[in-house]
Amino acid sequence: MQQRVIISQDIEHDLAQAIAETEHDRVFVLTDDITQECCLPKVAVLFAKHNATIITIRHDDTNKTLATLADVWTALQQGGATRHSLLVNLGGGMVTDLGGFAAATFKRGINFINIPTTLLAMVDAAVGGKTGINFGGLKNEVGAFANARYVIVNTCFLDTLDTANLCSGYAEMLKHSLISNAQMWAEHVNFDILQPDIAELQRMVAASIAVKEHIVADDPHEHGIRKALNFGHTIGHALEEFSMQQSTPPPGGAVVSARLLPLARARTAPTKQEAPKGGAVVSTAPTKPTNQTPPGTLLHGYAVAFGLIGELYISARKAGFPTARLHQTARFIRENYGAVAFTCDDYPTLLNLMRHDKKNTSGTINFTLLHDIGDIRINQTATDEEIREALDFIREGY
Repeated sequence: MQQRVIISQDIEHDLAQAIAETEHDRVFVLTDDITQECCLPKVAVLFAKHNATIITIRHDDTNKTLATLADVWTALQQGGATRHSLLVNLGGGMVTDLGGFAAATFKRGINFINIPTTLLAMVDAAVGGKTGINFGGLKNEVGAFANARYVIVNTCFLDTLDTANLCSGYAEMLKHSLISNAQMWAEHVNFDILQPDIAELQRMVAASIAVKEHIVADDPHEHGIRKALNFGHTIGHALEEFSMQQSTPPPGGAVVSARLLPLARARTAPTKQEAPKGGAVVSTAPTKPTNQTPPGTLLHGYAVAFGLIGELYISARKAGFPTARLHQTARFIRENYGAVAFTCDDYPTLLNLMRHDKKNTSGTINFTLLHDIGDIRINQTATDEEIREALDFIREGY
């Protein structure tokens, strides 16, 4: 089933139409505890009209786990979901990844709609049919290809993001420009992401999504050219997983609450939820609801940005990528993303994490490299020494 991406100007109208055109006997909404406060009020009245059950999980990628997935399955089961029910995933990439996987597996598959609320989810996670969870300390280790019926992209949600989360999503847009064309790349490295023009950004988001859609349409299951979308991710995922290993998820269950959304309460968007009769779990919202970066966390897009630098270095070393463009891209990332904390003592750990990458074959670390912008080389390899040089370059050389 092919998904339809809607670049939305009116989120309520487009969501109402998408729900009406998707088979459903019940509507469930998956969100996280931050998105519930920041973003759900923008569409809460519509969900209330459908008597939607809101399933709220804890935010942050450290909660994209089997335990959280099982809790979502349980909430669907206890809420009376059938094979004809609809799950709407409202949130960032963690919510759309995990929610898509929950929908793909519950009752052997139910319909779902993605409403990405972060820039990262808009241009990457919510589009393309990849779903999954982290497992065994590795990113997206378990998952499935499953397309949402609709992906509704509206930049009205971007006003909930802090600068770090905007930059995180923008790194995937920069990747799309590098694998696409020089004109888009030049536009991206000259855009002021720290003080963005949101109207201009919306146009750029639509163009970035189109790059991914075109590639996914040609290779939906990543047997060939879709591997281009992994550019920056071999090193990037290793850095992200290394960061995750330094973090510990909060204790207790992953589901914060599962509740019906009454119409009157949808209009007021309270910060404290009252359980409907019959008993749903009571949860208290954060005292200051902002979509901000947890301290010490390396966001996915930041890991990808540093991964781009490392894999551009390998591209220059092995595939002839122009060094001037390498350094211009690296300067942009340095100015907007700072530096990543790791030392040469961490190289064995990072190399071992790369050896677990899903793109590998027979223990060989595989890369997508570039001969130039838009000139892609998939199924490439690098020696441990070359990867170490790339890690040196990320730490010291740009």
